[in-house]
Amino acid sequence: MNHNYFVYITTNPNKSSLYVGMTNDLMIRIDQHYENRENQSSFAKRYYCHRLVHWERYQYVNHAIEREKEIKK
Repeated sequence: MNHNYFVYITTNPNKSSLYVGMTNDLMIRIDQHYENRENQSSFAKRYYCHRLVHWERYQYVNHAIEREKEIKK
């Protein structure tokens, strides 16, 4: 079975803030970031990070988690 896990980076229109995340459906997750821009308690609202600037695909979830942690350091 082939699995897809994505580590991704989004930014705001001014490119002054970055968000790093992981998902198994990249397009849905990016749409969620955009839709949540009105949610007062979300990172997307505070920083408006919904523009995808980088993504990496992994077959195994543990590899994606390791990479996300590495980027966040």
